[in-house]
Amino acid sequence: MASEPSSSPDTVGAIEVPLSQGLEHTQDQWEQAAAAVLRKSRKLDGDADDAEVWARLATTTLDGISVTPLGTPALSRNLPDGGLPGQAPFTRGSTASRELEGWDVRAWFADPDPERTAKDVVTDLENGVNSLWLSVGSGLIPIDALAKILEPVFIDLAAIVLDAPTEPVEAARALAAVIEDRSVTAAPGTSLGADPLGATMRRRGTTDLAVAVEVAEIAQPLGVRAITVDATAVHDAGASDVQELAYSLAAGATYLRTLVAAGFSVDDAAALIDFRYAVTDEQFPAIAKLRAARRLWNRVAELSGVTTAAAGQLQHAVTSRPMMSAYDPYVNLLRTTVASFAAGVGGAAAVTVLPFDEPLGLPEAFSRRIARNTSSLLISESHVAVVADPAGGSHAVEKLTDDMARAAWALFGEIERRGGLVDAMDFLRDAIDDTSSARALQIATRARPITGVSEFPNLYEETPARRPYGAPLEVHRYGGEFEALRDEPATTPVFLASMGPVAAYTARSTFAANLFAAGGIDTVVAGPTDGIEDAVAAYREADAPAVVCLVGNDEVYEAWGAGLVAALRDAGATHVIVAGRADIGADTAATAGLDALEFLRATREKLTA
Repeated sequence: MASEPSSSPDTVGAIEVPLSQGLEHTQDQWEQAAAAVLRKSRKLDGDADDAEVWARLATTTLDGISVTPLGTPALSRNLPDGGLPGQAPFTRGSTASRELEGWDVRAWFADPDPERTAKDVVTDLENGVNSLWLSVGSGLIPIDALAKILEPVFIDLAAIVLDAPTEPVEAARALAAVIEDRSVTAAPGTSLGADPLGATMRRRGTTDLAVAVEVAEIAQPLGVRAITVDATAVHDAGASDVQELAYSLAAGATYLRTLVAAGFSVDDAAALIDFRYAVTDEQFPAIAKLRAARRLWNRVAELSGVTTAAAGQLQHAVTSRPMMSAYDPYVNLLRTTVASFAAGVGGAAAVTVLPFDEPLGLPEAFSRRIARNTSSLLISESHVAVVADPAGGSHAVEKLTDDMARAAWALFGEIERRGGLVDAMDFLRDAIDDTSSARALQIATRARPITGVSEFPNLYEETPARRPYGAPLEVHRYGGEFEALRDEPATTPVFLASMGPVAAYTARSTFAANLFAAGGIDTVVAGPTDGIEDAVAAYREADAPAVVCLVGNDEVYEAWGAGLVAALRDAGATHVIVAGRADIGADTAATAGLDALEFLRATREKLTA
């Protein structure tokens, strides 16, 4: 319920308007209004209780967490105190204010061509980028080119973050040499980026934990970070938000133990570690994940005896690779905008917006420009970074943060009970595989749509050509199975037999054409037709494809659907589909909620039979 009217009115022109005028609505009234809308759209039975709108409108994450459609005070009444920004438990931010006017805009570089990389680095830094994330090593930026690439960079102002899966020690020494040669203090956030646990999860690179100690010994005298807990390693494999959080805690705890065992104090060890998370276009879970991550790491630090500000997690958020699509790649611009908004609102210290063409190959100048300008727009034009933790206090976000934190802590506990991350790696991989399968089913049935891939595909698009990666990451792309069908388009179309006038078939014709296009199948459309003979004549004019799909409304199906099915079979059709639910003797029904991948694969087989 809204708060009581304020005794101090606002003055609008010459009219005094109480602050709460028009806002005194009850929860029952909201339920009634929401139920009316759902009944109108046939998503709620007429005799159902209005209170059922909560269940109908709530969404459930892959972790089984319910996301409420409306935040109410009751949701957050008994939640733990999130503190203030810059104070434990750091839910609301690791620092009270940002040193920059917004978050650190961090660009990613992986081009093995040193000259191109050097040029891209200067261009990005001159046009809004604050720090550099360099992937170096075999197939990536050559380690021996680091000094040359960084020659024009003020490394005391722009943080440098390394990602060197195959040669982490050699890369760390190369960056350390640059810092020492300049006789400057490296910019805050600089990290040598060792992550042998991430290499283990990705099955790529150096996996020996001793590497973490060796790199820490290089980093500590320089006052820079040594280790990056890169949770995108599990995200790229298909992990859920809770699994990503639990992995990061387990990895962080493992690194703490390793460094302390090597002689570092627990405070020094914590100060050598930073974290990287993926953010998707699922805005609210992404915000809650970053907030939960800080709270959880503070708890790990507290239990480990950390007494300094190192308990405040240093976060680097990266827009998700798996959510990106290779087809209709410009839709990725929308995905990354929402994701980077969530990263900024969620309180990440640094944000990397991956270029929209990242799934296609090495990004080019245009896509890099759009990527960096996304953060610039959010910071400078939308003013997203002006307020610290703008989602704080939102009942729905606070509840989701708490639910995620509790679920991740429970999974972290299970990993610890199994001996820690190294021993529990296969257990976690199995859990991630289960999550991937659950997500894949939702995508296959289009309950989790992917715009431009499973929904509204552009079958005739020409995707931009890009140079291949030298050392591509293995990424579990959410739309990968649909894109595999698009990679080898069907050579024969499906004939859409449009029944009746335009108004009778348009909706189902659009549904069917989009469904087939998602599987790389073109369609030939005939219509309008006014009867069986007319439809069969159009079918023959289209060279009589083997597979036919009837599209019409229920009335025309009942009137002459069965007769048309028989006539089309007589004319040469070997497989007849009907769009919608109609008992007219068709071989298959194409309906909302079907397993689209299974249906499309079966249809392609019929086309080639």
